[in-house]
Amino acid sequence: MISISIVREIGPVIIALICAGRIGSSIGAELGSMKVTEQIDAMEVSGTNPFKFLVVTRIAATTLMIPLLVILGDFIALIGSAIIENLKGDVSFQLYFNQVFDALKFSDLMPATVKTFFFGFAIGLVGCYKGYNSKKGTAGVGKASNSAVVYTSMLLFVIDFIAVFVSDLFYLNR
Repeated sequence: MISISIVREIGPVIIALICAGRIGSSIGAELGSMKVTEQIDAMEVSGTNPFKFLVVTRIAATTLMIPLLVILGDFIALIGSAIIENLKGDVSFQLYFNQVFDALKFSDLMPATVKTFFFGFAIGLVGCYKGYNSKKGTAGVGKASNSAVVYTSMLLFVIDFIAVFVSDLFYLNR
């Protein structure tokens, strides 16, 4: 049960929420401060496309890196639960990981991995949108950073709900 719950839900959602707080707020604050100090306007005047350099790269980075962070986090969580089971439950590492790999199926791994790409896209998109559209000086930057975290966290739960619903429809009809 531990391996299925970690791989399917706990790992992707908790890691995405942590990244939404850390990465989403930093993207919102960074782009917000660039907007307030008119650095984005200076890029437009100089003939470069700030959207391409500032927004697309951040969205691509979060979309590609969140799945890797989730895989790493799941691995660390499984190692940690194996250590606890070994210390408290007298279960050997070999037996534990045999049971883990017997319990996990492709239908557990694929939807969990696919939804992490959407999580990463949402984190980058909301952070960039809030930062790019911040106003009113440094107070606006703080509001943009804070609202990026709040909206991204809510969006992650909506995406997770849709992903679970779609994956259950797909795998239950087989």
